[in-house]
Amino acid sequence: MKELAGRLTALDPDAGAAVRVIAYFDRLAETRAGVEALVRGAAVLSGCPARLVDPERRVRVRVEPDGTRRDTDEPPDPTWPSARLSPEGSATLWLERAGAAPDAMQAGRVRAASRVGHARPVSSVVDAVILERAAGVLRLVLDRTRGRVPADDPALVETLLDGTAPEAARLHAARRLGLDPTVAARALAPLNDRPRVVPAGTAADAVGRLGVGPAVPVLELPRSWAEARTALRFTAEGTPQDPGPRVVYAEELGGIALLADLVVPGAEPPPDVRALETAAASTPWLPATLHAVAATASLRAAASEINVHHSTLQDRLAHAEHLLGWPVRTPQGRLRLQLALAMRHLARP
Repeated sequence: MKELAGRLTALDPDAGAAVRVIAYFDRLAETRAGVEALVRGAAVLSGCPARLVDPERRVRVRVEPDGTRRDTDEPPDPTWPSARLSPEGSATLWLERAGAAPDAMQAGRVRAASRVGHARPVSSVVDAVILERAAGVLRLVLDRTRGRVPADDPALVETLLDGTAPEAARLHAARRLGLDPTVAARALAPLNDRPRVVPAGTAADAVGRLGVGPAVPVLELPRSWAEARTALRFTAEGTPQDPGPRVVYAEELGGIALLADLVVPGAEPPPDVRALETAAASTPWLPATLHAVAATASLRAAASEINVHHSTLQDRLAHAEHLLGWPVRTPQGRLRLQLALAMRHLARP
Protein backbone atom coordinates (compact mmCIF):
# COMPACT_ATOMS: atom_id res chain seq x y z
CA MET A 1 0.00 0.00 0.00
CA LYS A 2 2.86 2.40 0.79
CA GLU A 3 4.45 1.71 -2.59
CA LEU A 4 1.13 2.29 -4.35
CA ALA A 5 0.60 5.53 -2.45
CA GLY A 6 4.06 6.72 -3.42
CA ARG A 7 3.47 6.02 -7.11
CA LEU A 8 0.08 7.71 -7.07
CA THR A 9 1.50 10.74 -5.26
CA ALA A 10 3.98 11.22 -8.10
CA LEU A 11 1.08 11.29 -10.54
CA ASP A 12 -1.57 12.99 -8.42
CA PRO A 13 -0.92 14.18 -4.84
CA ASP A 14 -4.63 13.99 -3.95
CA ALA A 15 -4.88 10.38 -5.10
CA GLY A 16 -1.79 9.42 -3.12
CA ALA A 17 -3.10 11.11 0.01
CA ALA A 18 -6.46 9.36 -0.41
CA VAL A 19 -4.79 5.94 -0.54
CA ARG A 20 -2.84 6.71 2.63
CA VAL A 21 -6.08 7.72 4.37
CA ILE A 22 -7.72 4.44 3.37
CA ALA A 23 -4.75 2.45 4.65
CA TYR A 24 -4.75 4.39 7.92
CA PHE A 25 -8.37 3.63 8.73
CA ASP A 26 -7.98 0.03 7.57
CA ARG A 27 -5.27 -0.40 10.22
CA LEU A 28 -7.51 1.14 12.88
CA ALA A 29 -10.32 -1.20 11.91
CA GLU A 30 -8.02 -4.24 12.04
CA THR A 31 -6.85 -3.32 15.54
CA ARG A 32 -10.49 -2.76 16.65
CA ALA A 33 -9.83 0.86 17.59
CA GLY A 34 -12.49 2.67 19.56
CA VAL A 35 -14.68 5.62 18.69
CA GLU A 36 -12.36 8.28 20.12
CA ALA A 37 -9.34 6.89 18.25
CA LEU A 38 -11.24 7.01 14.96
CA VAL A 39 -12.41 10.59 15.49
CA ARG A 40 -8.84 11.51 16.49
CA GLY A 41 -7.59 9.99 13.25
CA ALA A 42 -10.02 12.11 11.24
CA ALA A 43 -8.87 15.25 13.09
CA VAL A 44 -5.15 14.56 12.70
CA LEU A 45 -5.39 13.62 9.02
CA SER A 46 -7.60 16.57 8.09
CA GLY A 47 -5.70 19.11 10.18
CA CYS A 48 -8.91 20.47 11.75
CA PRO A 49 -11.14 19.47 14.68
CA ALA A 50 -13.36 16.43 14.01
CA ARG A 51 -16.64 15.74 15.76
CA LEU A 52 -18.96 12.73 15.97
CA VAL A 53 -22.58 13.43 16.93
CA ASP A 54 -24.91 10.44 17.37
CA PRO A 55 -28.15 11.62 19.04
CA GLU A 56 -29.76 8.18 19.07
CA ARG A 57 -26.90 6.56 20.98
CA ARG A 58 -26.13 9.70 23.04
CA VAL A 59 -22.54 9.75 21.71
CA ARG A 60 -20.65 13.04 21.28
CA VAL A 61 -16.90 13.06 20.70
CA ARG A 62 -14.81 16.02 19.55
CA VAL A 63 -11.03 15.93 19.01
CA GLU A 64 -8.62 18.75 18.13
CA PRO A 65 -6.07 18.30 15.31
CA ASP A 66 -3.30 17.88 17.89
CA GLY A 67 -5.12 14.80 19.21
CA THR A 68 -6.59 16.40 22.34
CA ARG A 69 -10.18 15.49 23.11
CA ARG A 70 -12.24 18.59 23.80
CA ASP A 71 -16.01 17.94 23.74
CA THR A 72 -18.54 20.73 23.48
CA ASP A 73 -22.31 21.15 23.62
CA GLU A 74 -22.26 23.77 20.88
CA PRO A 75 -24.15 22.54 17.79
CA PRO A 76 -22.12 21.86 14.63
CA ASP A 77 -22.02 24.54 11.95
CA PRO A 78 -24.20 23.23 9.10
CA THR A 79 -21.65 24.53 6.55
CA TRP A 80 -18.90 22.19 7.77
CA PRO A 81 -18.07 19.14 5.63
CA SER A 82 -19.80 16.10 7.07
CA ALA A 83 -21.00 12.57 6.37
CA ARG A 84 -23.74 10.46 7.89
CA LEU A 85 -22.65 7.11 9.27
CA SER A 86 -25.60 5.49 7.49
CA PRO A 87 -28.16 6.88 5.01
CA GLU A 88 -31.12 6.18 7.30
CA GLY A 89 -29.54 7.38 10.57
CA SER A 90 -28.81 10.74 12.18
CA ALA A 91 -25.27 9.98 13.41
CA THR A 92 -22.87 12.33 11.63
CA LEU A 93 -19.12 12.86 11.46
CA TRP A 94 -18.10 16.51 11.02
CA LEU A 95 -14.85 18.22 10.03
CA GLU A 96 -14.83 21.70 11.55
CA ARG A 97 -13.56 23.38 8.42
CA ALA A 98 -15.22 26.42 6.86
CA GLY A 99 -16.93 25.21 3.69
CA ALA A 100 -14.82 26.42 0.77
CA ALA A 101 -16.06 25.65 -2.71
CA PRO A 102 -13.46 23.64 -4.70
CA ASP A 103 -12.42 24.70 -8.18
CA ALA A 104 -13.91 22.90 -11.20
CA MET A 105 -11.20 20.24 -11.49
CA GLN A 106 -11.18 19.53 -7.77
CA ALA A 107 -14.99 19.42 -7.70
CA GLY A 108 -14.92 16.56 -10.16
CA ARG A 109 -12.43 14.69 -8.01
CA VAL A 110 -14.56 15.28 -4.94
CA ARG A 111 -17.63 13.84 -6.66
CA ALA A 112 -15.63 10.82 -7.71
CA ALA A 113 -14.32 10.34 -4.18
CA SER A 114 -17.73 10.80 -2.53
CA ARG A 115 -19.66 7.63 -3.25
CA VAL A 116 -21.37 7.68 0.18
CA GLY A 117 -23.96 10.42 0.82
CA HIS A 118 -22.38 13.41 2.52
CA ALA A 119 -24.59 15.61 4.66
CA ARG A 120 -22.66 18.70 3.47
CA PRO A 121 -20.28 19.28 0.51
CA VAL A 122 -16.62 18.57 1.16
CA SER A 123 -13.87 20.97 0.11
CA SER A 124 -11.18 18.49 -1.01
CA VAL A 125 -10.69 14.93 -2.17
CA VAL A 126 -8.79 14.13 1.02
CA ASP A 127 -11.62 15.45 3.22
CA ALA A 128 -14.09 13.36 1.22
CA VAL A 129 -12.09 10.18 1.72
CA ILE A 130 -11.47 10.89 5.42
CA LEU A 131 -15.19 11.36 6.01
CA GLU A 132 -16.23 8.35 3.97
CA ARG A 133 -13.67 5.95 5.42
CA ALA A 134 -13.93 7.13 9.03
CA ALA A 135 -17.73 7.14 8.94
CA GLY A 136 -17.80 3.57 7.64
CA VAL A 137 -15.50 2.26 10.37
CA LEU A 138 -17.29 4.29 13.06
CA ARG A 139 -20.61 2.75 12.03
CA LEU A 140 -19.19 -0.75 12.50
CA VAL A 141 -17.66 0.13 15.87
CA LEU A 142 -20.85 1.71 17.20
CA ASP A 143 -22.97 -1.20 16.00
CA ARG A 144 -20.57 -3.58 17.76
CA THR A 145 -20.21 -1.67 21.03
CA ARG A 146 -23.52 0.18 21.37
CA GLY A 147 -25.86 -2.16 19.56
CA ARG A 148 -28.45 -1.53 16.85
CA VAL A 149 -31.41 -0.97 19.15
CA PRO A 150 -33.37 2.07 17.93
CA ALA A 151 -34.21 4.76 20.46
CA ASP A 152 -37.91 3.89 20.24
CA ASP A 153 -37.70 0.07 20.16
CA PRO A 154 -41.35 -0.90 20.84
CA ALA A 155 -40.65 -3.91 23.06
CA LEU A 156 -38.22 -2.02 25.28
CA VAL A 157 -40.50 1.02 25.55
CA GLU A 158 -43.41 -1.25 26.47
CA THR A 159 -41.35 -2.83 29.24
CA LEU A 160 -40.22 0.57 30.50
CA LEU A 161 -43.81 1.84 30.75
CA ASP A 162 -45.25 -1.31 32.32
CA GLY A 163 -45.66 -0.77 36.05
CA THR A 164 -46.07 -4.51 36.60
CA ALA A 165 -42.69 -5.35 35.02
CA PRO A 166 -39.84 -6.10 37.46
CA GLU A 167 -37.70 -3.11 38.38
CA ALA A 168 -34.56 -4.80 37.03
CA ALA A 169 -36.24 -5.38 33.66
CA ARG A 170 -37.30 -1.74 33.41
CA LEU A 171 -33.81 -0.51 34.29
CA HIS A 172 -32.34 -2.83 31.68
CA ALA A 173 -34.80 -1.51 29.08
CA ALA A 174 -33.89 2.07 29.97
CA ARG A 175 -30.18 1.41 29.47
CA ARG A 176 -30.79 -0.37 26.16
CA LEU A 177 -32.76 2.67 25.01
CA GLY A 178 -29.84 4.92 25.90
CA LEU A 179 -31.58 6.52 28.89
CA ASP A 180 -29.56 7.43 31.97
CA PRO A 181 -31.48 5.99 34.98
CA THR A 182 -30.31 8.97 37.05
CA VAL A 183 -31.82 11.53 34.65
CA ALA A 184 -35.54 12.35 34.53
CA ALA A 185 -37.53 11.35 31.44
CA ARG A 186 -41.02 11.83 30.01
CA ALA A 187 -43.49 9.47 28.39
CA LEU A 188 -45.16 10.71 25.21
CA ALA A 189 -48.57 9.53 24.00
CA PRO A 190 -49.03 10.32 20.28
CA LEU A 191 -52.46 9.83 18.74
CA ASN A 192 -52.66 6.51 16.84
CA ASP A 193 -48.94 5.83 17.22
CA ARG A 194 -46.51 3.99 19.50
CA PRO A 195 -45.61 5.46 22.89
CA ARG A 196 -42.26 7.14 23.19
CA VAL A 197 -39.86 8.03 25.99
CA VAL A 198 -37.53 11.03 25.87
CA PRO A 199 -35.14 12.73 28.31
CA ALA A 200 -36.84 15.50 30.27
CA GLY A 201 -35.08 18.29 28.39
CA THR A 202 -36.13 17.10 24.94
CA ALA A 203 -38.66 19.28 23.10
CA ALA A 204 -41.94 17.43 22.59
CA ASP A 205 -42.74 18.67 19.10
CA ALA A 206 -45.44 16.85 17.18
CA VAL A 207 -47.14 17.06 13.81
CA GLY A 208 -50.35 15.58 15.19
CA ARG A 209 -51.94 15.36 18.62
CA LEU A 210 -49.66 14.47 21.51
CA GLY A 211 -50.02 14.02 25.27
CA VAL A 212 -46.85 14.68 27.29
CA GLY A 213 -46.35 13.07 30.67
CA PRO A 214 -44.50 14.75 33.55
CA ALA A 215 -40.73 14.49 33.95
CA VAL A 216 -40.06 11.69 36.42
CA PRO A 217 -37.28 9.27 37.44
CA VAL A 218 -36.98 6.38 35.01
CA LEU A 219 -38.63 3.89 37.36
CA GLU A 220 -41.70 6.16 37.63
CA LEU A 221 -42.28 6.30 33.87
CA PRO A 222 -45.45 4.12 34.11
CA ARG A 223 -47.06 7.04 35.99
CA SER A 224 -45.82 9.50 33.39
CA TRP A 225 -47.31 7.28 30.68
CA ALA A 226 -50.71 7.17 32.41
CA GLU A 227 -50.76 10.96 32.72
CA ALA A 228 -49.59 11.38 29.12
CA ARG A 229 -52.57 9.35 27.92
CA THR A 230 -54.87 11.57 29.98
CA ALA A 231 -53.24 14.68 28.51
CA LEU A 232 -53.79 13.28 25.01
CA ARG A 233 -57.56 13.31 25.63
CA PHE A 234 -57.42 17.09 26.16
CA THR A 235 -55.73 17.74 22.79
CA ALA A 236 -57.49 19.01 19.71
CA GLU A 237 -56.94 18.96 15.97
CA GLY A 238 -56.32 22.70 15.97
CA THR A 239 -58.91 23.29 13.21
CA PRO A 240 -61.83 25.77 13.16
CA GLN A 241 -64.22 22.95 14.03
CA ASP A 242 -61.92 21.41 16.66
CA PRO A 243 -59.89 24.33 18.05
CA GLY A 244 -57.38 23.89 20.82
CA PRO A 245 -53.77 22.80 21.44
CA ARG A 246 -52.39 19.79 19.58
CA VAL A 247 -49.81 19.20 22.34
CA VAL A 248 -50.87 19.12 26.01
CA TYR A 249 -48.52 18.73 28.99
CA ALA A 250 -50.02 16.76 31.87
CA GLU A 251 -48.47 18.99 34.55
CA GLU A 252 -50.22 22.04 33.06
CA LEU A 253 -53.70 20.54 33.48
CA GLY A 254 -53.83 20.78 37.25
CA GLY A 255 -57.19 19.92 38.78
CA ILE A 256 -58.94 19.96 35.41
CA ALA A 257 -57.37 16.54 34.77
CA LEU A 258 -59.96 15.12 37.21
CA LEU A 259 -62.60 15.64 34.53
CA ALA A 260 -61.04 12.74 32.61
CA ASP A 261 -62.34 10.34 35.27
CA LEU A 262 -65.87 11.71 34.97
CA VAL A 263 -66.35 11.84 31.19
CA VAL A 264 -66.34 8.46 29.44
CA PRO A 265 -65.17 8.53 25.80
CA GLY A 266 -67.95 7.62 23.39
CA ALA A 267 -70.67 7.63 26.08
CA GLU A 268 -73.56 10.09 26.27
CA PRO A 269 -71.85 13.50 26.68
CA PRO A 270 -72.80 15.93 29.46
CA PRO A 271 -75.65 18.39 28.72
CA ASP A 272 -73.34 21.37 28.16
CA VAL A 273 -71.35 19.39 25.60
CA ARG A 274 -74.55 18.42 23.80
CA ALA A 275 -75.49 22.10 23.71
CA LEU A 276 -72.11 22.94 22.20
CA GLU A 277 -72.40 20.27 19.52
CA THR A 278 -75.94 21.32 18.58
CA ALA A 279 -74.95 24.97 18.32
CA ALA A 280 -71.79 24.19 16.32
CA ALA A 281 -73.76 22.11 13.81
CA SER A 282 -75.72 25.18 12.70
CA THR A 283 -73.07 27.85 13.31
CA PRO A 284 -69.66 27.06 11.73
CA TRP A 285 -67.85 29.99 13.37
CA LEU A 286 -68.97 29.07 16.89
CA PRO A 287 -66.23 26.57 18.02
CA ALA A 288 -63.30 28.85 17.12
CA THR A 289 -65.03 31.89 18.58
CA LEU A 290 -65.84 30.23 21.89
CA HIS A 291 -62.36 28.74 22.14
CA ALA A 292 -60.83 32.20 21.66
CA VAL A 293 -63.06 33.61 24.42
CA ALA A 294 -62.16 30.75 26.78
CA ALA A 295 -58.42 30.80 26.05
CA THR A 296 -57.60 34.52 26.05
CA ALA A 297 -57.45 37.14 28.79
CA SER A 298 -60.05 39.54 27.40
CA LEU A 299 -62.72 39.90 24.74
CA ARG A 300 -60.49 42.28 22.78
CA ALA A 301 -57.74 39.66 22.82
CA ALA A 302 -60.27 37.06 21.69
CA ALA A 303 -61.40 39.30 18.80
CA SER A 304 -57.77 39.73 17.73
CA GLU A 305 -57.19 35.98 18.00
CA ILE A 306 -59.91 35.19 15.44
CA ASN A 307 -59.31 38.38 13.42
CA VAL A 308 -62.72 40.03 13.84
CA HIS A 309 -63.79 43.46 15.09
CA HIS A 310 -64.71 43.77 18.76
CA SER A 311 -68.30 44.65 17.90
CA THR A 312 -68.54 41.60 15.63
CA LEU A 313 -67.38 39.40 18.49
CA GLN A 314 -70.02 40.91 20.77
CA ASP A 315 -72.72 40.10 18.21
CA ARG A 316 -71.42 36.56 17.86
CA LEU A 317 -71.39 35.99 21.61
CA ALA A 318 -74.93 37.25 22.00
CA HIS A 319 -76.00 34.72 19.37
CA ALA A 320 -73.90 31.97 21.01
CA GLU A 321 -75.45 32.64 24.41
CA HIS A 322 -78.90 32.32 22.87
CA LEU A 323 -77.96 28.94 21.34
CA LEU A 324 -76.20 27.59 24.43
CA GLY A 325 -78.64 28.79 27.04
CA TRP A 326 -76.10 30.37 29.38
CA PRO A 327 -73.96 33.55 29.37
CA VAL A 328 -70.32 33.30 28.36
CA ARG A 329 -69.26 36.88 29.15
CA THR A 330 -69.57 36.63 32.93
CA PRO A 331 -66.85 35.03 35.11
CA GLN A 332 -69.15 32.13 36.01
CA GLY A 333 -70.32 31.68 32.42
CA ARG A 334 -66.75 31.76 31.10
CA LEU A 335 -65.72 29.04 33.59
CA ARG A 336 -68.71 26.96 32.52
CA LEU A 337 -67.66 27.44 28.89
CA GLN A 338 -64.07 26.37 29.62
CA LEU A 339 -65.28 23.20 31.33
CA ALA A 340 -67.70 22.45 28.50
CA LEU A 341 -64.97 22.81 25.88
CA ALA A 342 -62.65 20.54 27.88
CA MET A 343 -65.40 17.92 28.29
CA ARG A 344 -66.11 18.13 24.56
CA HIS A 345 -62.59 16.83 23.92
CA LEU A 346 -62.89 14.16 26.61
CA ALA A 347 -66.21 12.86 25.28
CA ARG A 348 -64.80 11.93 21.88
CA PRO A 349 -64.66 8.18 21.22
